[in-house]
Amino acid sequence: MANHRRRPLLYAGVGLAAVWLLAGAGFLISNRSKVTAEKVAAYLRQVDLARLAGEARAKALRELAQKMTALPPEERRKARVDGSWDRWFAEMTDGEKNEFIEATMPSGFKQMLASFEQLPEDKRRKAVEDSIREMKKTREAVENEEAGTSLLQRGTNPPPAMSEEMQQKVVQIGLKTFYSESSAQSKAELAPLLEEMQRQMERGTLFRGPRRDRE
Repeated sequence: MANHRRRPLLYAGVGLAAVWLLAGAGFLISNRSKVTAEKVAAYLRQVDLARLAGEARAKALRELAQKMTALPPEERRKARVDGSWDRWFAEMTDGEKNEFIEATMPSGFKQMLASFEQLPEDKRRKAVEDSIREMKKTREAVENEEAGTSLLQRGTNPPPAMSEEMQQKVVQIGLKTFYSESSAQSKAELAPLLEEMQRQMERGTLFRGPRRDRE
C-alpha cells in the first residue's frame, strides 16, 4: 500500500524535473541564438566580403542585414561602432549599399523623416546635434567598456559621427530631401544618424532634446 501511495509522488517529481530540464534547454537555445552586437562584430571580422562573389556574396549581405534587423536598439548602436563596418561598406557596390540600407532601416523611419522636414531650421539643427551627441556617447561608452573592447574592434582614429558639411546640408534642406537625393555612400554615412534619431523619436526625446544632467 505504501508503494502505491508513493508512486504518484514519484511520477509527479519526475514530471516536474522534466519540465525544468526542458525549460533550461529552451533558455540555453534561446540565449545562444540571440543576436548581439558582439556576434555581429565577430561576423564582420570572420567573413571577407572581398573574397565572395555571386550568390555567396549576396547570401553574406543578406545574413548581415538579418542580424542587424534582429538587434535591439541598444545593441544596434553598439554594433555600429565596430571598426569592421568601414571595410564592409568600402567593399560594397553602390547597389549593394542601397539594398542593405533599405533592408536595415528601422520601421517608422520614413515618418521620422517627414516630421523632421516640418521643423524650422533651428530645431532641425538641435535635433541633429542632440542625436550626434548621443552617437558619440555610445562610441565612447563602448570603447571604454572593458568587457566590450575585447570583442568589438576599435579603430585607432575613429571618424567623426558625421561630417560638418553633411550636418549643414541635413539642417538646411531637411533629412527627407537630402536622403532622397544622396548617393549610396552618403546614405551609408547617414544611416547611423537616422537610426539614432528614430530611437530618440520612439523615446519621445527627438524634438525636445535629451534632459541634460546638471553640473
